[in-house]
Amino acid sequence: MLVGKVAIVTGAGKGMGEIHAREFAAQRAAVVLTDVDTESGRRVADEISASGGTAIFVEHDVIDEEAWSNVVDQAERSFGYVNVLVNNAGIFIREAIEKLSLVDFRRLYEVNVTGAFLGCKLVAPSMKRAGGGSIINVSSVSGIVANMPGMTGYCATKGAIRMLTKAAAVDLWQHGIRVNSVHPGTIRTPLNENYFSDPEQTRLILGSTLMARPGECSEVSAALTFLASDGSSYMTGSELVVDGGMTAV
Repeated sequence: MLVGKVAIVTGAGKGMGEIHAREFAAQRAAVVLTDVDTESGRRVADEISASGGTAIFVEHDVIDEEAWSNVVDQAERSFGYVNVLVNNAGIFIREAIEKLSLVDFRRLYEVNVTGAFLGCKLVAPSMKRAGGGSIINVSSVSGIVANMPGMTGYCATKGAIRMLTKAAAVDLWQHGIRVNSVHPGTIRTPLNENYFSDPEQTRLILGSTLMARPGECSEVSAALTFLASDGSSYMTGSELVVDGGMTAV
């Protein structure tokens, strides 16, 4: 589905970002993996290359504008103009509004929102040179609903990503650049596997999910692959929800 496309995936050293990068490579994209964790990011890129995929790793802090420019430069030097950007990098802090520090709130906003903003801003010129592209901002169902306590900061940032996506779509459509957001629900990842070892906690987590099970990373990656592909050519400013029915009730 992604043959010939050049894709940047942020936060690709572990978790869902790693899964997305591996899937894009399996779909024959040339993948630029970025992460602040150099060891993990380089390991994933090396494993993709060793298995026959095409990938490089670039150390990258998404809140650093110059670092973004370097990522784009490395992508173009290695593979050509960028066709796909996945703004996946993000952090999670859970704290009630009265206890959430301003430092933590600003950190959430900086990584989750400013990082995505800089990605849209600084990758768009390369996509223009390519004749168009697809930007995918990874938000969350927490950008649509606030269905549990302690999520004030996280929900605020994921909601901001949702509207950033729509506004960027308005700005960039005339250049052939589509901008969409993906909103995963409760997803099982290597980083949160311990959450599902306790049956009672699992029941609470999944109590509001119609399908009564966590999603798999591969199910989110399938949504991203669709948005990255030409099969989604009539979609921009859209939000693709992958939540097992959580937001349906």
